[in-house]
Amino acid sequence: MTLPIPPERGVPDRLSRWQAVRVTDLPLHLPGYEHIYSGKVRDLYAPVDDDGALVPDQLLLVASNRLSAYDWMMSPEIPDKGAVLTRLSLWWFDQLSDLVPNHVVSTDVPAAVAGRAVLVRKLDMLKVEAIARAYLTGGGLEEYRAAGSVSGVVLPERLVDGSRLPEPVFTPTTKAPVGEHDLPMTYAEVEAELGADVAAEVSRLTRAILARGNEIAAERGILIADTKVEFGVSPDGSGGLVLADEVLTPDSSRFWPADLWEPGHPQPSYDKQFVRDWLTSPESGWSKTSGEAPPELPAHVVEQTRAKYVEAYERLTGETF
Repeated sequence: MTLPIPPERGVPDRLSRWQAVRVTDLPLHLPGYEHIYSGKVRDLYAPVDDDGALVPDQLLLVASNRLSAYDWMMSPEIPDKGAVLTRLSLWWFDQLSDLVPNHVVSTDVPAAVAGRAVLVRKLDMLKVEAIARAYLTGGGLEEYRAAGSVSGVVLPERLVDGSRLPEPVFTPTTKAPVGEHDLPMTYAEVEAELGADVAAEVSRLTRAILARGNEIAAERGILIADTKVEFGVSPDGSGGLVLADEVLTPDSSRFWPADLWEPGHPQPSYDKQFVRDWLTSPESGWSKTSGEAPPELPAHVVEQTRAKYVEAYERLTGETF
């Protein structure tokens, strides 16, 4: 079964990668809710009122066990991944509540999705990927090596993979259609998209979230190299920015064991970098440039990926999953 295709995404060449996955739990029949949309990882349902009309200001956000890497959906899914992301986001929302309001309305959800779903405010989402970096790696490192900067932010010379930056920097990207790559944006481009005041607040909050995250994570032996966050605003324009989607999870951030941090090479991680590394290893036999769908993840990769997600949750929260 392939994912339901939202009308605005019905472009075959953009969807081929998104559909390259077996999905076993969609669409779910949830009494009192109507399925309205599925992304790569999350599914949205609208509450239905007693008259059969959709509730206009709320959504049920369900985190699946799907995992994407290099713009491909992996198969099979990662057991418990959706529950880990949901529980960790809820924990972080509490830790960040004095910095920015969040979209959570209730965790009272249908039993079929208990533990991996939240009822949230319906927001108009900003059309910018808000990214902050405390360490240099990944796509930021590639851009730095080519231009000495990331998203137009000039960085010190002689940085290497894993270098700590003097302070967290805001390095936004576009929100590309599914199957296409996000592209770096300069701050001037963000201002043009959002307006000067909103752009300044997005930058400030994104960097503040990463800084707060690292303050807390450092006490638990984890470094957060970078993170992506989502902001929205009320459809009626009232209030300020609202933190939405997920926050400081292994899907949206890079988590490194602090005691193994050693600049100069890729760092071991608690996130889906483990899957990316396997995909580009000789064992997988797959090439990113082949245009072909990646192979199925072997059982040991699935098990170790689940274990990394759970370990990140338990180390950060101090709770047993």
